[in-house]
Amino acid sequence: MSSLVVDAHHHFWRVDRGDYGWLSPELGEPLYRDYLPADLAPLLRRAGVDRTVLVQAAPTEAETAFLLDLAGRTDFVAGVVGWLDLEDPVFEAKLDGWMKHPKFVGLRPMLQDLDDDAYILRPGAIAALRAIAERGVAFDFLTFPRHLGNVAEALEAVPTLRATIDHISKPDIASGAFEPWARDIARVAAFPGVHCKLSGMITEARHDAWSPGDLRPYVEHVLQAFGPERLMFGSDWPVCLLAGSYAEAFNALRAVLDPLLSGARQAGVYGGNAIRFYRLPV
Repeated sequence: MSSLVVDAHHHFWRVDRGDYGWLSPELGEPLYRDYLPADLAPLLRRAGVDRTVLVQAAPTEAETAFLLDLAGRTDFVAGVVGWLDLEDPVFEAKLDGWMKHPKFVGLRPMLQDLDDDAYILRPGAIAALRAIAERGVAFDFLTFPRHLGNVAEALEAVPTLRATIDHISKPDIASGAFEPWARDIARVAAFPGVHCKLSGMITEARHDAWSPGDLRPYVEHVLQAFGPERLMFGSDWPVCLLAGSYAEAFNALRAVLDPLLSGARQAGVYGGNAIRFYRLPV
C-alpha cells in the first residue's frame, strides 16, 4: 500500500487520572496499566501504520483535554475523537471550543455504557446531533447490536450527520450470532453519510481460540452493506490485547479483506477513507 496507512481507532490512558469508570483493578493485565504514545510507536512502525485517530475512553471533558494535549505532542496522532455531554445546556459553545484545536476531529458518547438504550433519541441528544451535523464534525456511535434501531431513528432525524459505527457494533462473534445484527446494521448503512470501522472484532470472538475465519462473515456483510468506500481499519489497541496483539488484529483483518478488494480499495480502507471521513490534517 503506497498511500498513508491510518489506524482509525485506538486509545491511550493513564490509570491514575481516575475517570475511566470501566477500567478497574479487577481487570488486571493486560488492560489495567498505562498506555501512552511510547508504547504504541514501535507497534505502528512494525505494522507500517503512518497515522492514527485517538478515541476517548472516559466520558469526561478532562480526558478529552488530556488526549488533545497528548496529540499535540505526538506526530503520528492525526486526530482526536473526544467527548461532550450531548444534553449540556451549553453544548454548542463547548463544541465550538473543542473545534479550535487543530487535532480535534470528532465526538463520541459512550452509548453502550448508558442505562438508557434510547439515550440518542432524547430531545437534547437530537439537538446536539443537529449542531454536530451543521458544523461538519464527525460522530462515532459506540453501540451494541441492540442499539442499532435507535441509531437508525436518530439518523432519520438528522440525515446529514457524518457518522461512523465503531467496532461493527460489536456482534457476538464468539457465538456466531448474525441476526438481527446483520439486518439492523444494513438499515444504518442505507444512510450515505455513515461509515463503519472494521475494529474491535477479535475481542468479540473467542479470546482463546479465534481465527480470521471467525471474522469473515461479519466483514463480508459490512463490506456488502457499506461498500469499500465507507469502511475504515481500526486496531482498538490496547483493548484488542484481550484477544491478540496489535499485529494480530491488523493481520486478521487483512487476511479476510485483502482477497476481496483491489489495491486501490485496500488503500481506502487502510487509510484514505479515514483521512477523508475525519478530514485529517495529514
